[in-house]
Amino acid sequence: MFDALVKENEIPMKPQDDSFIKALISGDPSQCYPDEKPFLFDIVANQRNGLDVDKFDYIPRDSHMVGDKMNIALMRIINSARVLDNQICYDIKDANLIYEICATRFKLHKMVYSHKAGMRHSFGEHSAFSLYLAKAIEYMIIDGLLEAEPHLQIAKHVYDPAKYLYLTDDIMGRIEASTDPALARARAIFDRIRTRDLYKMVDYKVVDWPWAEIFEKNITPERIVEAARELGNEDSSINEIVKTLSVKHVICDFSLMHYGMKEKNPLDFVKFYSKRHFNESSHAERGVYSNLMPQFFAELLVRIYTRDIDYFGVIQAGYRRCLQKLPSQINDPTPDELVLKPMFPVATSSDGSLEELAPTPNPPVQEVLGPTTPRTFSRVSSFSRPSLGGSADPTPFCNNNFTTVEMSFAPPSPSHKAKRRKVD
Repeated sequence: MFDALVKENEIPMKPQDDSFIKALISGDPSQCYPDEKPFLFDIVANQRNGLDVDKFDYIPRDSHMVGDKMNIALMRIINSARVLDNQICYDIKDANLIYEICATRFKLHKMVYSHKAGMRHSFGEHSAFSLYLAKAIEYMIIDGLLEAEPHLQIAKHVYDPAKYLYLTDDIMGRIEASTDPALARARAIFDRIRTRDLYKMVDYKVVDWPWAEIFEKNITPERIVEAARELGNEDSSINEIVKTLSVKHVICDFSLMHYGMKEKNPLDFVKFYSKRHFNESSHAERGVYSNLMPQFFAELLVRIYTRDIDYFGVIQAGYRRCLQKLPSQINDPTPDELVLKPMFPVATSSDGSLEELAPTPNPPVQEVLGPTTPRTFSRVSSFSRPSLGGSADPTPFCNNNFTTVEMSFAPPSPSHKAKRRKVD
């Protein structure tokens, strides 16, 4: 797209400048000449710690728009930014503010962007429906576009800059306004969105970071349908409904939510200075800004949806049968895979106690990775898996008691209710 804009507008540009702009957009210094200033890559798409103009823009904006305005002095953080060791550093007094930005990012992804359906918010005297592409609606829009794809050839437009320019949000309205029989199925899906007859969330579970990949690999529509059919053979009351259940009725959604650097603490990748050491930068050690931090800075939200409410109960039962089988189908993570290392090396002193070693020298500027997330310095610091036996301790494979329904359960459809009211 950038190349097309340069060519169409006949912008005189040196090859070095062209590659530099593209590298800034991607956040990858290796795509341009080596003499470019490294700290410039911390501004547009910061791959080092995620603190860039994008987050400084959308986090306060979206917090305000959902009625939960973020009270963080962004201009103070921006004005305190200084270039030291070829990267952007901040005043140590603002460490808690930067941590709050990362925490707010996580909050927005969990409470707004990944909301199971859609969200209503009131702003003073003005009431508006904020149609975030929250998951149920997002999947319905995708399904509608896939139904329209054979007729409209939407995907091809992505590779044609002239056509891609007009590939905007109004495509949904154009499909709805069409009377073409080839788009009837797409229109029907979009009509369900308008009448709030959304895909239903059958079940959900929040999974700790070490188990995320295991769930993504083993919880699939195919396995859920297979498990539901096994239950149908065991329970004659659902045998008929299970016979018509197929993979197309099931959606497995995995939303990885984090503070900006997956399981790591973003502030481990930020350097700070102080008024007494104005020209020296270093990472903030444990205890400098906060000791109250999560064990992992990322979690996986697993959600199971159904496109047809008639299969709500049997899909939940099939998913839970998959959870029940999961421990026997996987190998436990090894202790080495789950050990959480402190930010700085720890050694055992002569009296057997633990003592912190001196910080290692600052890594080269080219390195994107920083030190590991700080943790409590204990003799054993690891993720221990709870018992999978009959104990009352929660496990990664237990059911969500708040969503439990009968296998024959099917929720009412809002659109059907609306149609009945119109008839009455």
